Amino acid sequence: MIEPCPIPPALLEGARAAAKAYLRLDAAEEDALIDQLLAQAAALAEAFTAQRLLIRAGVELVPAQSCWTRLSTAPIRALVTMAVLDANGAAQPVPAAAYQWDVTAEGDGWVRIMGPVPGNRLRLTLSAGLAANWAALPEAVQLGILRLTAHSYSHRDAGDDAGPPAAAALLRPWRRMRLS
Repeated sequence: MIEPCPIPPALLEGARAAAKAYLRLDAAEEDALIDQLLAQAAALAEAFTAQRLLIRAGVELVPAQSCWTRLSTAPIRALVTMAVLDANGAAQPVPAAAYQWDVTAEGDGWVRIMGPVPGNRLRLTLSAGLAANWAALPEAVQLGILRLTAHSYSHRDAGDDAGPPAAAALLRPWRRMRLS
């Protein structure tokens, strides 16, 4: 289970200017709305691609087991902390000798416990994401987010909205599919 990890506004610096240029807006009166729509569009793009687009820390809970467990968060940059949760939810750090950790070239994370631990769930704090900031995102991903933002802006008061535009073609190359 991945705990919610909203995109901090600082990571979208530069996105507002791009969105305003895309929407042909000059005034600053709707900047807060544009920021909110950008965050929503980025969250939709992350859900579609099944990966974090902008690097940030987040938490994932996985079973504490001896077999390898694939993490849902991707692409993994670093394991920040690992703790085992007891029945009451209290966290206790896991010593480095008690687990193995691996990240594939594609950024998929794997973890397993090497010995007995006083709990049955692990709480992993991870750093994950495709790019450090808006400017470092691939151009097609930026355009997909801008199209979703523009659609939300244009249809914010419309009751006849048929749904978001076809931004999937722009985002599909970065989509991570997982068969389980």
